[in-house]
Amino acid sequence: MSSPAPPAVNRVDVMDPARASAFAATLGRADPGDGPLPPFWHWLYHWDARPPERLGRDGHPAVGDALIPDMGLPRRMWAGGALEVRGPLRTGKPATKASRQLSAERKAGRTGPLALVTLEHEVAQDGAVVLRERQDLVYRAAPSPDDPLPAVRMAERAPVEEARVFDEVALFRASALTFNGHRIHYDRLYATEVEGHAGVVVHGPLLAEAMADLAARAGPVRRMSYRLTAPAVAGEALTVCRDGARLWMRGADGRLCAEGAWG
Repeated sequence: MSSPAPPAVNRVDVMDPARASAFAATLGRADPGDGPLPPFWHWLYHWDARPPERLGRDGHPAVGDALIPDMGLPRRMWAGGALEVRGPLRTGKPATKASRQLSAERKAGRTGPLALVTLEHEVAQDGAVVLRERQDLVYRAAPSPDDPLPAVRMAERAPVEEARVFDEVALFRASALTFNGHRIHYDRLYATEVEGHAGVVVHGPLLAEAMADLAARAGPVRRMSYRLTAPAVAGEALTVCRDGARLWMRGADGRLCAEGAWG
């Protein structure tokens, strides 16, 4: 079942440098200053700030009144996406983000009904598009104790590896800086008792950013695609992996949490 695409949404942001500085501190990285923002740091800007009555029970913007239709499935998951870097995005000067829905479809999945929503975002600065992003979202029914366990893939070792841990403080700060109210990232009781996760969930975008950061040390990241395959939780010992153009994230138990490719 497909839904008609709603009108595009446009937002302008003044691109406050303090937000990038705070994110650098959160990640323990160097402040980009007036240089180009690293890949995926555009997520710090163009907030979708809504009043409480326009939020869902999960703290995220309610579906049905913007780009995402209400298809009767409350459990939101960031499934993956792709980024194309066309030019530098800098703080201190306004940027416009144009967002549109590419598709929205409800399907019957192996573990029950699901809805697949694909969004496209373009960020322009100084009259030129500097970033194009595809965002893939999945919506599922509320979990049940009778649900089958999801399939888990195991991750291999890599020539280049780096250990990463995102604690609950880092997740709280990342949620604040991206204005992401999704409760799975900071509300332990909600994450475990309502949505059935093993703990507070690491933001999918943080996993993608960590993979992009490792890639950027080998060369400029002009394109990157990624897929999130299993949730990672706060305090877990993660490993960011790179083998040439391939990227992935390994969980503490060896499971594959994310995978991608860059160039």
